[in-house]
Amino acid sequence: MARGDWDSSDVLNPSVIQYQGQLWNYYSGFDGKSWHTGLATSVDGFSWRRMGKVLSADGDYIAANGSAIVHSGEIFYYYQTGNTAQIALARSSDGRNFRREPKPVLSLGPYGSWDERGVADPYVVRQNNLLYLYYTGLDRAWRQRLGVAVSDDGLSWSKLRDNPILELGEYGTADARGLGEPAVWSDLGSYWMLYTGRDRAEMRRLLLARSSDGVRWKKQSLVIAGNEPWDSKVICDPTVIVEPTRVRVWFGGGDVASPDENLHGQIGYGELVIQPL
Repeated sequence: MARGDWDSSDVLNPSVIQYQGQLWNYYSGFDGKSWHTGLATSVDGFSWRRMGKVLSADGDYIAANGSAIVHSGEIFYYYQTGNTAQIALARSSDGRNFRREPKPVLSLGPYGSWDERGVADPYVVRQNNLLYLYYTGLDRAWRQRLGVAVSDDGLSWSKLRDNPILELGEYGTADARGLGEPAVWSDLGSYWMLYTGRDRAEMRRLLLARSSDGVRWKKQSLVIAGNEPWDSKVICDPTVIVEPTRVRVWFGGGDVASPDENLHGQIGYGELVIQPL
């Protein structure tokens, strides 16, 4: 990366999918002013080839922090947009050239609601014949919690009444200051969620929750912290692919305890083994 490139300050928020016989990673890049979305491809998930920027902020603060899914023969990419965060959709028939839907597909909640100040960090999965969009909601006290919306076509979304589905942790815990960036999958008869927890010092770690239905969640004891200098202060933004014996996890990391940007963000890899209950 050269100084001044679109992803020269941070690379974070990977969204890895299997497409056309390879792994495609729609990741977020920060140039010091705006966040954009780029594409990298890989045959093994370790060595990646940058393919360039596929979605630009175009004078806005952000068009990134997204989640890609193959739906109806296209790639649907849900991403965060606007100075007041909302979730928008861009669609592509080839994975590289995207057309944006004119309006956000998930907007702010009503006055006084848990997500009235922002909806962000989408993660979309298919469960049976429906799509579920897990996201971060921001209330007027700037508290970040997690919710879910459901859709049968990927365009019109309905927020569930059970929201928020995961609350802040108690004082002193790894998610006492906020929860965000969920990644959800099903395995071994349960639904699982890796999410980012923010503590009061703005250190971020990955935490785990479990659900029997994808809506009602119980936090687990697992806490994943960075163990290298580059991710010593932040580990965040998980995306997963499930294989028979492992859950492959790509994540963002940084060495500055910042809640959003300029943390020398890079993308790393790990594997998670869930034991049968």
